[in-house]
Amino acid sequence: MLLQLDPNDPLLKLSTAIPWHHFEEAYSVHYQKTVDAPSKPIRLMVGLLLLKQLEDLSEEAVVVQWNRNPYYQVFCGMREYQRELPCHSTELVQLTVM
Repeated sequence: MLLQLDPNDPLLKLSTAIPWHHFEEAYSVHYQKTVDAPSKPIRLMVGLLLLKQLEDLSEEAVVVQWNRNPYYQVFCGMREYQRELPCHSTELVQLTVM
């Protein structure tokens, strides 16, 4: 999918500038490797929350737009187009409240 997208797109540029590993390290401490594991990749969920704020979207809208927009998917760490919704919009509300 990456080869078909415009490398000059602002979201693609931003996605390479964000130190995603810091989010992984910060949030992975909340999961034990043997017992708990995040049901969704941390980058996906953080990426969705960032897109929600950047694009001024509701939780429902960002989930739908992620499904329609390959740039959103790459921003959130996907390497191939995903046909399924990334999560239910209420999962984002729960993260925001935490």
